Amino acid sequence: MDDLKVIAEPRRREILRLVWDRELRAGEIAAHFDVSFPAISQHLGVLADARFVSVRRVGTQRLYRADRKRLGQLTKLLESMWSSKLGDLARLAEGADPEPRRGR
Repeated sequence: MDDLKVIAEPRRREILRLVWDRELRAGEIAAHFDVSFPAISQHLGVLADARFVSVRRVGTQRLYRADRKRLGQLTKLLESMWSSKLGDLARLAEGADPEPRRGR
């Protein structure tokens, strides 16, 4: 799945926020949502497949944590997208002639 599609889903972004600076069990993550545990488990699987979260097994439990290094790669992509668009906007704003006033 495309990286941007992975993080486009609001629940996945919320999961990343929850595990950004701490490791949480799947059940702890699911407790923050009003959907079923299997639904959250599926989102965790998508995030893990994209390598946006690391998964550590402790006995029968799985602990999840955001992979900041991997997510940092998205920063470069987003900045490149935005910088070109912001440059276009700046060129338009600086080069735009004011609209001529129309007489009444």
